[in-house]
Amino acid sequence: MKAVVYEGPGKIFLADRPLPSLLEATDAVVRVTKTTLCGTDLAILKGGVPSVTAGRIIGHEGVGVVEAVGKGVRYFKAGDRVIISCITSCGSCENCRRSIPSNCVDGGWILGNTIDGCQAEFVRVPFADNGLYHIPEAIHEEVALMLSDIVPTGLEVGVMAGDVQFGDVVAIVGAGPVGLAALLAVQFFSPAAVIVVDLDDFRLALAEKLGATHTINNADGQAVAKILELTNGRGVDAAIEAVGHPLTCKLVQEIIGVGGTIANIGVYSQSAELHKQALWTKNITIRMGVVNTTTIPLLLKTILGGKLDPGQLITHRLPFTDVLHAYDLFAHAGQERAVKIVLNVAAQEPAAEADLVELIVRRIMQASGS
Repeated sequence: MKAVVYEGPGKIFLADRPLPSLLEATDAVVRVTKTTLCGTDLAILKGGVPSVTAGRIIGHEGVGVVEAVGKGVRYFKAGDRVIISCITSCGSCENCRRSIPSNCVDGGWILGNTIDGCQAEFVRVPFADNGLYHIPEAIHEEVALMLSDIVPTGLEVGVMAGDVQFGDVVAIVGAGPVGLAALLAVQFFSPAAVIVVDLDDFRLALAEKLGATHTINNADGQAVAKILELTNGRGVDAAIEAVGHPLTCKLVQEIIGVGGTIANIGVYSQSAELHKQALWTKNITIRMGVVNTTTIPLLLKTILGGKLDPGQLITHRLPFTDVLHAYDLFAHAGQERAVKIVLNVAAQEPAAEADLVELIVRRIMQASGS
């Protein structure tokens, strides 16, 4: 099969790799039909994620069709259309029982990290009953793909961790894919105002289209002053940091109001200073973490109900064979006006006869109990 393989900092290749197989009774093998790129994938490419070693198939977002399941899988069967969650969870360890599946002792974010991931024609999904979600017939695959990671991340790690309440003033710093996903999600909570800060006019225009009440281009470095002016000096109730840079970390600290909450979505590759001398008297809360994706079922319901359309985040659609070009587009997102890039894996040439025979043999062996 074809897969995107990381071979060290600055080195990724579209290469041939063996088909994955069922290793545990709780595994499923999924034929990936669509996948996408994430900012974390760019961090991997730069060598910023040490747990990803050379030879790893990367990618942690995908949708597809179940090809085979282990004997212990109860809720999925071959032929089911599914979302592949970016989080793998056993459901029974201490952290899973504490409702923190992103810290599962046998899972968490492992796809495209410590095990082979979704930027491939096929992927093995451990603990399939917990890591897969059925796609309703009425929902298009590329819309469902947005629920693999970014929309749950925007909702859970941004809006919910930010404790957004009815009538709040919210600032979202960073109008990349996750920041814009947070913008979509925050509107479920009816804030009085949503201020989006970025350096790119295209993304700020898209933020206005998606529901931002105010947008600020911080190229002049005046975002803090402008937000304090908008809020009559009181600052915001919730500040969602969606960049992962010391400067944006400083910005959200300067705009948070008394009793407010800072929610940190951005992934940091370097340390950022916390100005406690200015914050401690404000009685603020700071939260950060990894998405659990436990909101996927609720998000599917909101899509079916016409309350959410994450497909608006998609700016580019390419065949999987153009994945290296997709990485270049995503690395120059501002210049290319890219937000989410959908890679159509299903558009590839039919699987080789030998690969099909191998899959059929595996299914027969599984059915016979061998």
